[in-house]
Amino acid sequence: MSLTGRAHGFGDHVDTDQIIPARYLTTTKPAELAPHCMEDADAAFAQHVQPGDMIVAGRNFGCGSSREHAPLAIMGAGVSCVIADSFARIFYRNAVNVGLPILECPEAAEAVAAGDELAVEPETGVIRNLTRRETYQAMPLSGAAGEIVAAGGLANLVRAKLQKA
Repeated sequence: MSLTGRAHGFGDHVDTDQIIPARYLTTTKPAELAPHCMEDADAAFAQHVQPGDMIVAGRNFGCGSSREHAPLAIMGAGVSCVIADSFARIFYRNAVNVGLPILECPEAAEAVAAGDELAVEPETGVIRNLTRRETYQAMPLSGAAGEIVAAGGLANLVRAKLQKA
């Protein structure tokens, strides 16, 4: 699966309250969370993000609480992939569980600017910056994590395996 989209940049230590403020945690429906995605980090994000766009961030993206609302809000906003220098472990696991492709790549996190056009292959970890004509290599999603994301999340993977049984 190849993903393409425009980069939206964020810094270090973006916490789950910045991704989806607690005042909106009355639902787990991605479409209802989407209008408030990144609201406390960038009030205009939800109005500017387009389907397929990507978030590129610094260190420790998704720190804070263990709520799955954060990756659900990102997916609901149409973001196809999150690339960061590093992720908070609980956010990483939640993103995989709901099927949101995420890639750790310090080089891309440093080099990509907001508005750059990216092409990403989560299975190989290849990130191409079409604007700057650069290529970065992230750690690919592989093994169980890759299988879960490819299935669109843990629930979808389990459903598919149960139907085959």
